[in-house]
Amino acid sequence: MRAHWGILGFCVGLVAAEDGLNGWLRYAPLPEGLRPSGATKLPSLIVALNTTEMSNTPVSVAAKELQAGIQGILGTQLEIATEATNTSIVVGTIAAYSDKYRELNASLLEKDGYWLVKKGAKVRILGQNERGALYGAFEYLSRLARGDFSDVDIVSNPDAPIRWTNEWDNLDGSIERGYAGPSIFFRDGGIVKDLTRVAQYARLLASLGLNGIVVNNVNAKPEILTEKNIDGLGRIADTIRPYGLQLGISLNFASPQLLGGLSTFDPLDSQVVSWWTEKTNKLYKRVPDLAGYLVKANSEGQPGPFQYNRTLADGANLFAKAVEPHGGIVMFRAFVYNHHADWNDWKFDRANAAVEFFKHLDGQFHDNVVVQIKYGPIDFQVREPASPLFANIPNTNMAIELQITQEYLGHQDHLVYIPPLWKEILDFDMRVDSKPSLVRDIVAGRRYKKKLGGYAGVVNVGTNTTWLGSHLAMSTLYAYGKLAWDPTQDLKAILQDWTKLTFGHDRSVLDTITKISMESWPAYENYTGNLGIQTLTDILYTHFGPNPASQDGNGWGQWTRADGETIGMDRTVKNGTGNAGQYPPELAAKYENIQTTPEELLLWFHHVNYTTRLSTGKTVIQHFYDAHYAGAATAQTFVTEWESLRGKIDTERFEHMLFRLKFQAGHSLVWRDAVNGFYRNLSGIPDELDRVWNHKYRIEAESMQLTGYVPVKVTPSETGSNFTAIVVADPTPGARGEAVATLDVSPGTYDIAINYYDVTDGRAHYGAFLNDEPLLEWIGDLEDKLGHAFSTKLDGHSATRIGIEGVELKKGDVLKIIGIVDGIERAPLDYISILPAGIVD
Repeated sequence: MRAHWGILGFCVGLVAAEDGLNGWLRYAPLPEGLRPSGATKLPSLIVALNTTEMSNTPVSVAAKELQAGIQGILGTQLEIATEATNTSIVVGTIAAYSDKYRELNASLLEKDGYWLVKKGAKVRILGQNERGALYGAFEYLSRLARGDFSDVDIVSNPDAPIRWTNEWDNLDGSIERGYAGPSIFFRDGGIVKDLTRVAQYARLLASLGLNGIVVNNVNAKPEILTEKNIDGLGRIADTIRPYGLQLGISLNFASPQLLGGLSTFDPLDSQVVSWWTEKTNKLYKRVPDLAGYLVKANSEGQPGPFQYNRTLADGANLFAKAVEPHGGIVMFRAFVYNHHADWNDWKFDRANAAVEFFKHLDGQFHDNVVVQIKYGPIDFQVREPASPLFANIPNTNMAIELQITQEYLGHQDHLVYIPPLWKEILDFDMRVDSKPSLVRDIVAGRRYKKKLGGYAGVVNVGTNTTWLGSHLAMSTLYAYGKLAWDPTQDLKAILQDWTKLTFGHDRSVLDTITKISMESWPAYENYTGNLGIQTLTDILYTHFGPNPASQDGNGWGQWTRADGETIGMDRTVKNGTGNAGQYPPELAAKYENIQTTPEELLLWFHHVNYTTRLSTGKTVIQHFYDAHYAGAATAQTFVTEWESLRGKIDTERFEHMLFRLKFQAGHSLVWRDAVNGFYRNLSGIPDELDRVWNHKYRIEAESMQLTGYVPVKVTPSETGSNFTAIVVADPTPGARGEAVATLDVSPGTYDIAINYYDVTDGRAHYGAFLNDEPLLEWIGDLEDKLGHAFSTKLDGHSATRIGIEGVELKKGDVLKIIGIVDGIERAPLDYISILPAGIVD
């Protein structure tokens, strides 16, 4: 038999262990079959322009990166010289090249762009600026690392000028919606002393063509602007500058009052204006190339101009005027809404908020203000339509806000390759004035002829060596950078390039990672929330596990309007909230009509009966049941697919991902059963295939013979099988309970699955025994293994599964589970499944 959980029984890997710190910049030696033949001429030296021996600029970084990369990939040490030959790599700006060698036509190069020319052993990497030269060097090394030695002559320019990450790091070192350990930037109220990880992160971002980092949380603390922290921010800026990255910071709107001691933070008050001007000047004195500010105002309790009856434009322009003399910009978030809305008001719609708050201000924002718009109208859901705001402020600079960190998509504990979701949004045609108006052209500034625009990606890296908490999650960060540079790129090609750079060139590794990654978003959508209903997670708690009821009956506005007969938001103009009417006429007509609304957005725009028939002939409720079963079934295959790669990926990264994929397989079943059970109970309509509430392989924990255990109700009830779990009666640490079942099975080989709850602030000990012989021991320590806390309750966040494969069983065998209390964790159990081979209950 084989344990089906945890890092148990390490295999002997065929490749050296890696921890993920280098991401896709491993520069691993090329396998023999991909190395250039002896007849292929290779460069013999590197010439760095725009640099001196003591300089630490993007071009000098490019030269060192080329040196290290070629040494790693090809095993060849190249010297950095001052004079070029016919077998040299020359890297620098096109202006420096023209000055030293010959005049070149730079008309095709735009800011940050590069010209990469390779002919035989002669390589020229020329940037419009130094940053562009560094980007070109990384592109050349990427080609080598992928085994591409072909001649090339390309000019590559970024699609948009703003290509930033947002990090939601707090000054105390915690990270809001971060799942990979504490901050690499902050600790104990200030900036960390050792910025080594910051430099490593800057290197990764530069390799993608990203050019800015906002390092602190949008829910900002005013203390970011203390004298000590301004100097610390300067140290961060000094660290990332050689990689072509500029520092940005988030601001607390009330800082003049909270930090400066003023009686007001009214954006039109002269004292406030002076305070911000002086503070901004101090910042630019320490950080001359500060990119600018990011501001969240009048949203989710954050202060803003509304307190003084000023407009959002007044607020944004306050900062715009302060940074304008220094060349800075202001990213002003459009995420403004009322989170104390009246649930009983059927005309209220949080999805309308961005247009309602910003449309009438179009043209009033200064030219260095960029309105930062989440891709959908609500909040990073598994599926949303494109935000209508993209079509409603043509006289305002815009950027799209995407989320790399998986706040609503499984916290990096579920594999979800998010870029296909983004691509649907970026390629979506808003049809403004009945003309082509792709979202990607709007945010790049092309559609409305704006000079500023671009991309903001919420990343939230931590000190974990995986950066995001999961090795495979890094493919999403990689794709974000690639799409921000060129949103027309093929997602599968991006993924396969990342896979080669990260895991090597084995064909089965490439095919397997491509397959499970491309299947992951549709699978997650299927088992969490489909037909446009949003991610049916617990919006009032950690945004991780299932809790459909939490969507409704509160003021947050992520409503589904589900009752016993109907479900979905009516966003039509005729009968509903009018959200459909915020889109340009062609789209408004499409979304207004239930017959022309895409079915994947049916419940986003329409309130329908559960018995409404879809194009497949299925009812809405049956589609729900089937989709949740299908999505969870796909998640089970990820484990098998990954296990086929044993020995082809280094042990450390292989086991890391195997653990997470097994967790996902188990948690997808929690999602499936909770969502299906909730709507089965609410609608009263049974599953036509009789799967929901019918689990013939399960032994409910409360039905076992209990000693020291007692039954308890689970909340929400659908996150417990039969709505009930058991916990050790005595909450004292060290107290124990036993749950015993006598099996009634035919002789054979079975898999045993044990569903339990792993709550925070405790690490209960468990043991499984068959006829008093040990089968498996484990600890409830997922908060350690997965790197972040879930819940202190028995619910859909803490519900999880562990398993044992290949156990020989017969009728009369006695299965016993022993649980021992630790902390607040009272060794909770939900059920046990005795599964014939290949069956998932």
